[in-house]
Amino acid sequence: MLARLGHRLLAAVAVVLGVVALTFVLLHSAPGDPVALMLGPRATPEQLAAQRQVLGLDRPLPAQFASWIARFAKGDWGTSIAKGRPVRVLLGAAWPATARLVGLSLVLSYLIGLFVGAVQAARSRSRTDTALSVATVTLFALPGYWLALMLVLVFTYWARVLPAFGAAGLDSDYLSGGAHLLDQVRHLALPLATLTLIGIGGAARFVRGAMLETLSQPFITTARAKGLTARQVIGRHALRNALTPVVTLLGLSLPALFSGAVFIEAVFAWPGVGRVLVEAVQARDYPVVMAATAVSAVLVVAGNLLADILAAWLDPRVRSAAA
Repeated sequence: MLARLGHRLLAAVAVVLGVVALTFVLLHSAPGDPVALMLGPRATPEQLAAQRQVLGLDRPLPAQFASWIARFAKGDWGTSIAKGRPVRVLLGAAWPATARLVGLSLVLSYLIGLFVGAVQAARSRSRTDTALSVATVTLFALPGYWLALMLVLVFTYWARVLPAFGAAGLDSDYLSGGAHLLDQVRHLALPLATLTLIGIGGAARFVRGAMLETLSQPFITTARAKGLTARQVIGRHALRNALTPVVTLLGLSLPALFSGAVFIEAVFAWPGVGRVLVEAVQARDYPVVMAATAVSAVLVVAGNLLADILAAWLDPRVRSAAA
């Protein structure tokens, strides 16, 4: 078991290094000069050259990458080129908004998705199953930014009941108590609805497929032969065994708690990491993009390991295979 874990950790390190190396190459290959964007069109060649030297962008790319890796491993994420603030502070200030939005959406998506998928499996090939399948596939296939814009069109411009941008109103500093909480909930409603609706589609499809496969197993036939009701068979036996692929999917969703839903945060001007990342890409802010990518890659690896652990806890067959 320890040897397997060691191999997984070595593979994880290789994956993270590969992701950050590819990101580094693509960033520096993309058109646009962060120094030119920072100093403006009136900067002279001498000023541009001096600023590149200050930022270390005049060095060979392998030297820049090695230097960044060494600093990042020590906990130094660098300083934002565009904003002049430490990257750790910049991302740390944006992370709570992303965690609040994405965390709530994951909880709602999987709770509702589990219920919908279980209902579909219990009523397989019925009209209810067909209707829910059409709905979940449609939600899963919808582009997030398109759904976000449609919700803004309906609830902001037509119904005029919900705000479309930001995490709080301009007068939020003057509100207190219930009024302040209501203002935050109203601003959270549309981005949360967008992420949740898309997440329900994916979770329900996974649960339905896993449940149908589980319901065809011999132990389910045995449970029914013992006289258990359909609700007992699904709740006590089928659902837990069907959770393994869902747990894997949930583990892969872990990086979204940090990086956020980039396009959704951009559409709703949500002050999270996703929006910071979009602005950094537009400004060619290399330190911010590299740090966000590296942390996301680490979280992907951690999510995979967590999913494996949870899957082994839920399914004894996984523990046996690992042993």
